[in-house]
Amino acid sequence: MAKGQLFIISAPSGAGKTSLVAALLRQDPLAQVSVSHTTRAMRPGEENGVNYFFVSREEFLDGVEKQEFLEHAEVFGNFYGTSQLWVDQTLEKGIDVILEIDWQGAQQVRKLRPEARSIFILPPSLEALKQRLEGRGQDAPEVIARRLQEAAEEISHYGEFNYLVVNDVFEQALDDLQSIFRAERLTLEVQSLRHAEQLSKMLSTVAE
Repeated sequence: MAKGQLFIISAPSGAGKTSLVAALLRQDPLAQVSVSHTTRAMRPGEENGVNYFFVSREEFLDGVEKQEFLEHAEVFGNFYGTSQLWVDQTLEKGIDVILEIDWQGAQQVRKLRPEARSIFILPPSLEALKQRLEGRGQDAPEVIARRLQEAAEEISHYGEFNYLVVNDVFEQALDDLQSIFRAERLTLEVQSLRHAEQLSKMLSTVAE
């Protein structure tokens, strides 16, 4: 059985990454988003092993020391990380794993897994991104201004990724994202493993 492929998907806040990935997963049974480890407290409605693997700070730091994470970061005093073991076990089942991480996390993962394919989700413009952030109605103007500055910094790293998807029209961006997954599954390496028995029978017939 062919192993799954590791995908990295990054985007500035407001570019629509989460919505695109959620739509992709609803239509693609062979893909799954990585379940991260975190030291933050579980929130109402969350489930351990589904939303996150909730661990103590001591357990997490022990994992960092043992190099158990593909990538990790501290956000607002809490640690988040991607378990190498969980990723490998999922890939062995033939399931593609999606890491929704920022460009810094992507750099960490590429060092350990250069075979990972990376996709950057780009908004059509910073003005459109500003309108989306304002449309949420969740952030104060100064917070939006900071997010736009951070977005410009993130966008400057787009050249480090294998694929670039512009999320202007959602349906088109989703189709582009699905096309990337389909194309990666049609490579010679993947297909020759997936259809090894069929190819063997065909070639044995030719040999006769």
